[in-house]
Amino acid sequence: MLEKIKALFRPQDMTRGNPMGNLLAFSIPLLIGNIAQQLYSTVDSVVVGKFVGDEALSAIGTTFPIINLLLVLFMAIATGSGIMVAQYFGAKAKEDLSHTIGNSIVLITISSLVIMAIGLPLAGEFLTWTNTPTETYAMANDYLTICLIGVLGSAYYNIISGILRGLGISVFPLLVLLFTAAMNTALDVWFVAGLDMKVAGAALATILTQALSAVILIVKLILMRREIGLTASSFLPKKKYALGVLRLGLPAGISQAIMSLAMVFVQSLTNSMGYLIVTTTTAVMRIDGFAMLPNFTFGMAISTYVGQNVGAGDFDRVKKGSRAVLKLSLIASSILVLLLLFFSPFMLRLFTDNQSVIDLGTSQIRILAAGYIAIAFNQVFVGIMRGAGDTMPAMWISFITTVAIRTPLAYLLAALTKSEEYPAGNPVSLFVSLLVSWVLSGLIAFFWYRTGKWKEKALVKRAPAGPPAEET
Repeated sequence: MLEKIKALFRPQDMTRGNPMGNLLAFSIPLLIGNIAQQLYSTVDSVVVGKFVGDEALSAIGTTFPIINLLLVLFMAIATGSGIMVAQYFGAKAKEDLSHTIGNSIVLITISSLVIMAIGLPLAGEFLTWTNTPTETYAMANDYLTICLIGVLGSAYYNIISGILRGLGISVFPLLVLLFTAAMNTALDVWFVAGLDMKVAGAALATILTQALSAVILIVKLILMRREIGLTASSFLPKKKYALGVLRLGLPAGISQAIMSLAMVFVQSLTNSMGYLIVTTTTAVMRIDGFAMLPNFTFGMAISTYVGQNVGAGDFDRVKKGSRAVLKLSLIASSILVLLLLFFSPFMLRLFTDNQSVIDLGTSQIRILAAGYIAIAFNQVFVGIMRGAGDTMPAMWISFITTVAIRTPLAYLLAALTKSEEYPAGNPVSLFVSLLVSWVLSGLIAFFWYRTGKWKEKALVKRAPAGPPAEET
């Protein structure tokens, strides 16, 4: 029994054993951990919405597109690092593995300092550019500034958890997240309600607990240095590994930048509709964040699984695992759709008691509900391609669906639905455009995957262990 418990905290080799069993053993802790991570921002929204008011909830919602845009470098480095770690671990290339980890940590440190240097002086300007309502500007500025001050903790947490995922470790980060999420909740209530710090208290609670989680994960990585070959020389910048991380990760970073920039433009449109619409949209997108988690989790899981098996040259296992994870993702998405259709009003009451916000939010969630099945296809097929080292498709899919379609469509529908009640346009236009982009992203990802070109992108070139993989 003790040995089985210890095994939960060690790297998981997904190149052996039952593919469905591998994916479930990795995905379940990862899903719970993702839920705990989502609680960070959601608890902020719930606490300030209940104890401060709708304007405070609107202020927090205004900052998220800006924060996401500033953190695209994290996405790039974490994605590239995770792919390289998974493939080198699958190939049993210990020296390459250690240098990848060391160079990734150096890159994330540099990027954090750059983000702070750019973001802190321009925080107020960013809010002005996105038409932040005057009623919420001061609170939004406080929240954004404090989050940027604590960006290093978020950076280290994200990069090290990505490294651990590449090694197949999902239980330890889960325990860390459960602990820090509980602490974040307690600090939120204390700072916001007890000390009357308003949104600044929510931001402070978040950066403190993220810093703590980062410290714990750093200690975990140090204790694993023999297992993964990590030494002082691993942190010396080397072109092969630093550029490798960036080459694989930059398309994902650009993809995130495209999505975040589109969100900034859409947020500007949302802000023009008034703070009550921003409040409603903030609450809806918090619920959406949880609804997305199963699909994101299975996408992350298949990426690690494919990375390890591509590194081992076993495309037959890639095929089997891909089929298994698609089934899991579609089942989870179907259940989610049913839950959202029936329980969305009760979910919205967690954020606000304003019946107008609840009614409008319910209609918005029901518009989005069917889109989660389309997102299942997108996340699985993009995850397969990403794990194999083919990160460009996700970038182009994001560009097509968010820049070329979603953003213009949102503005067009808003212009066509202006009325006395909604002088800046009907807020439903925001979510109809989002649903259209989701459906198209699922279709494009499926057809791109079917081309099979992703199979040629492996870092470690080996002859396949079995016959060529059939398409899912």
